[in-house]
Amino acid sequence: MSALFVLLIERPISLYAAAALRIGYGLLYLVFLLREFPHRDEIWGPGSPWTPALARQLFDQSGWASVLTLSDSRAYFETCYAAAVVTSALFMLGWRTRAMSVLFALMVASFHARAIFMTDGGDNLILLMAVYLVFTACGRRWSLDARRARLRSVAGPAARLSPGGAGGLRPHLRDARLGVVTVLHNCGMFVIAAQVCFLYGAAGLYKVQGGTWGNGTALHYALNLHLFQPWPELSRMLDAHEVLITAACYLTVLLQVAFPFVLFGRLKYPVLGMLLTMHVGIAVLLGLPLFSAAMIVADAVFLPDRFYRSLGALRLAARRRAVQDTGADRREAPPRPEAGLVPAQSGPAG
Repeated sequence: MSALFVLLIERPISLYAAAALRIGYGLLYLVFLLREFPHRDEIWGPGSPWTPALARQLFDQSGWASVLTLSDSRAYFETCYAAAVVTSALFMLGWRTRAMSVLFALMVASFHARAIFMTDGGDNLILLMAVYLVFTACGRRWSLDARRARLRSVAGPAARLSPGGAGGLRPHLRDARLGVVTVLHNCGMFVIAAQVCFLYGAAGLYKVQGGTWGNGTALHYALNLHLFQPWPELSRMLDAHEVLITAACYLTVLLQVAFPFVLFGRLKYPVLGMLLTMHVGIAVLLGLPLFSAAMIVADAVFLPDRFYRSLGALRLAARRRAVQDTGADRREAPPRPEAGLVPAQSGPAG
C-alpha cells in the first residue's frame, strides 16, 4: 500500500500514453464529424426523425442533456457543429488542453445524447474516455502546450521568477497545485486502464456463456448477417474455412478473458498485437470502424513511456540518416559546369 501511495503522488505516470489517447480520440471524433457532415441534419439536426422535442422527452426520463436541444434553430445547430469540429481539432493538437478537455467531453456527451439510438458501442467508449481524460495531464507531451512550456523554459529561469521571491507563497501554491494534478492524473490513468480491462473481461465472460462461442460458430453467424456485410464476397470467402472460423472464435474468447492477467509481463505485447489484428478485422469484415478505432486507441494506455520514447528516437535517427544521406549525395555529385563553359556541339557540315 505504501508503494502504491508513493506511485500515486510521486510523479505523473504514462504521460506519453495520455497524449496518445488525447491525439487518438480527438482525431477520431474529428474524422467522425467530418465524415458525417453531409448527414449531420438527419442525425443530430432539426431535420432529424428523432426531433429535438422527442430528445427532450427522453432526457426527462433518462437524465441526459445536450446543448443541441437548447434551440430548434438551424443556425444554432450549424454553430454548434462548427464549434464541435474546432474543439476536436484543438483538443487533438493540445492547445489549452485543460479547457479543451472539458469542452471536448461536453461536446461528445451532447452529440451522444442527441442521437442515442444511432450509436454503435464505439460512441460509448469515446464518451467514457473523454470524461476520464478531463482529469489527466494529457497535454504534457506532444502538444502545443508542451511546445509553449519548452520555449518558456528555454527563455531562462529569470523570466519565470515571481516578484515575491523564493520566500513567498507562490512557490508553495505551485507545488501544491502540481501535487493535486499528479494525483488526479495518475488516478485517471488507472481508471482508464481498469475500464479497458473490465471491458475485455466482461466481453470474454459473456461470450463463454453463449453456446455459439462454445461450439465455435459465432463468427459464422456474424459473417452472414446482412447488416454487417460491407464486403459480402470477402465474408463468404472467409466463412468457407470452417477450421479457421472455429479457431478465431476460441482465440477471441481466450484473448479477452486472459487480457487483464497478462498486463504485468512481456506477454502483453503479443496479446496487444493480436487484439489489434482482431479490431482491424472487425472494422473491415463487420463494418464497425468507429468501434474498432476506439478500442485500438484505448489499448495504447498499456504501452509504457519507454515504448513511445523509443519511437521518437527511431524517428530522430531516421531523420538524421536522411540528412546525412542528402549531404553525402551533394558532396559526391560532380560540379555542374557553367553555361558559358559548356562546349558547343558542332553540327553537320554544309
